[in-house]
Amino acid sequence: MKSSHRKATATAVSLLAAAALLVPAAAPATAAAPAPGAGVGYGADRAALQQALDATVAAGVPGAVAEVRDGRGVWRGSSGTADLGSGRAAKAGDRFRAGSVTKSFTATLVLQLVAEGRVGLDDTVEERLPGVVPNGEHITVRQLLHHTSGLANYTDVLLRKPDPVRDAQRATYTPRELIALVADAPNRPAPGTVWEYSNTNYVVLGLLVEDITGRSLRHEIDRRILRPLRLSGTSFPTTAHLAGPRLHGYEWLDGRGPGAAPTDLTEFSPAAYWATGTLISTTHDLNTFYEALLDGRLLPPRLLKEMRATQPMNPERPGRSYGLGLEGNAHTCPADGPVLGHTGEVVGYQTFSFTSADGERQVTLSVNTGLTLSDAAAKAATKVLSTALCRAE
Repeated sequence: MKSSHRKATATAVSLLAAAALLVPAAAPATAAAPAPGAGVGYGADRAALQQALDATVAAGVPGAVAEVRDGRGVWRGSSGTADLGSGRAAKAGDRFRAGSVTKSFTATLVLQLVAEGRVGLDDTVEERLPGVVPNGEHITVRQLLHHTSGLANYTDVLLRKPDPVRDAQRATYTPRELIALVADAPNRPAPGTVWEYSNTNYVVLGLLVEDITGRSLRHEIDRRILRPLRLSGTSFPTTAHLAGPRLHGYEWLDGRGPGAAPTDLTEFSPAAYWATGTLISTTHDLNTFYEALLDGRLLPPRLLKEMRATQPMNPERPGRSYGLGLEGNAHTCPADGPVLGHTGEVVGYQTFSFTSADGERQVTLSVNTGLTLSDAAAKAATKVLSTALCRAE
């Protein structure tokens, strides 16, 4: 589920706008040696980073974790609480659900298969997966990657259910059943004419990977990305469990009024997200992945160039753009150029993983509230990103 659907989500689960929240004490930040490939020169002020992270918790999330890589090395910080039940403090290495950051992994697999000559960006869905999507003979692999296929977003259907969050928590959908939720959606734009974020695109791409390779998407993510990059904190789960040291995920399903308590939604079925948002990871692993990707270690230059070639999401509101599984955002550091990476929102979590325009600074931030993240907390999280990535604000 994407942050652009926050208003629809709030309506669906009858959320209140205001909240009086318990603000846990901040956990200490840690410093580490420079990361391989980290840029030299500019580095964010570490005290300012911790202050911004603390402000995010103060604005209404239980806990926040971050890792920054820049010319001063690696900074790992945390603030607030990972588990409200036990009171355990958030730690920088905690695992979390990374949401739509998964799309960058899925896109990378597809582009690796393109590099191997096993599929073409301009092949149609019907050629590869006959009968799977409506109008598949006119929808290309490139359009799926870029969100210009015209396919309706299946999560919009899930959000219209009477109890959407708890329904998704117990979901048992297959990928084809997710696609079928929008098979009869009316008045869809013609493929290639409109940019429209749709999780359905990446479910189709996951099926494409499985059809071409003859192996599960989980297997291919592990074989092609996780093991080569030694991303030991990252997994593509097949059960609802989130193992190991972790942030618990919370939502205020019954409003944020005085005395309102959040619901712990850490245990959550991956069936509602799959190729579009199932990944579990850490701040360290996501920074390592994007560093390898943008340094050209996962794709040949011509396909990395295609992936990075972003186009405006909304021409009437410039600043945000999308490539092939990558987001660009010119608002984060207006003076420095667009940052590149991906955001991820699922029940219980929001994650932001971005690299500066010059490739010399990285940040991954995750907080343990997703759909009910307040505007104040979202603004504070944006401050973490700009503090980490911008030479000048």
